[in-house]
Amino acid sequence: MSERTTRVKGGRALSGPGDGHAVPAPSPATQGLLPDEPLAELAARHGLTLSSARPGPGVYLRQLWQRRHFVLAFATARNIAMYSEARLGQVWQILTPLLNAAVYFLIFGVILDTRRGVPNFIAFLVTGIFIFNFTQRSFIIASRVINDTRELIRALHFPRACLPLGYIVIELQQMLISMVVLIVIVLATGEPITWYWLMVLPAIALQTLFNVGVGFILARIGAGVEDVSQLIPFIVRTWMYASGVMFFIPALSTLYLHAKLSYLMQINPAAVYIALVRNSLLTSLRHTVAGYRPYNRQLCAAGLHQQAHGVLHPALLNSCHLVVGNSSLWLYGVGWAIAAIVIGYLFFWQAEVTYGRG
Repeated sequence: MSERTTRVKGGRALSGPGDGHAVPAPSPATQGLLPDEPLAELAARHGLTLSSARPGPGVYLRQLWQRRHFVLAFATARNIAMYSEARLGQVWQILTPLLNAAVYFLIFGVILDTRRGVPNFIAFLVTGIFIFNFTQRSFIIASRVINDTRELIRALHFPRACLPLGYIVIELQQMLISMVVLIVIVLATGEPITWYWLMVLPAIALQTLFNVGVGFILARIGAGVEDVSQLIPFIVRTWMYASGVMFFIPALSTLYLHAKLSYLMQINPAAVYIALVRNSLLTSLRHTVAGYRPYNRQLCAAGLHQQAHGVLHPALLNSCHLVVGNSSLWLYGVGWAIAAIVIGYLFFWQAEVTYGRG
């Protein structure tokens, strides 16, 4: 029996020597080959897209929403595992904020005595520490989250915004545990339970949006410049000292004749969210602020002049306190949150396809 060879040319099968009929050529699909069609048209016909392509901002947001359960489960698991190897375990979630508050009270409440004009200084100080610590830790961890999870980014396809969002949720859970400790301290120091306490929830929600927005910005910057994560702790520590965590900004005597500086310090985001929570929880602070007269530079100068000559005039000195009203603080809180989340989201989304390549 002679060996026959089949050759394909022009889509037709040619018979070999001694073959009396032509054999049909196999189709490209049978051979496992792509059809003779441009790949772009083939992909469009089957609804295929590049996995590395950046989705639109709306699609990207929907992808994040679809993974909300994963983000929450991831944050909860990491939160539980954080102290799993410690002897006291989850007790450290309560001990850590308490020890921080004790250290700050010793330094700023006893040694430096920054309680000027502040009733219930212990609750005032602990509130400022817990609220600012949420922002501080969120920023520090967001600045290095992309570089710390580079192997995960290269191995799996998912919206990279899940990473800074997930770690900020971890800090939010930590802060909520701290709030339980804070409420105990507030009650123990004599503050009554009022309807104002309900305003803590929207204040923390606005702070969370602000933290997420700025966290997105820091995550993108930190992904490109790793040194940023080393610099952020020093920046936020300086920010803490300018945000009234350990003192009541309007009560600073050095700001009596610097109204613009006092105003700018009070409307900075950290100070705004701290003040909103303090005004909600501390009745004594609300009453003290309500007792201040509107700022008047001339009356303030007259009061300071009399004070320099040994004569105290409380009514005139009360005119030295430039206090941003609670309604204005809410407007600033909403504004900071919206601006941060919109700008931060778009800024992070624009570099979506670059993460993990460094």
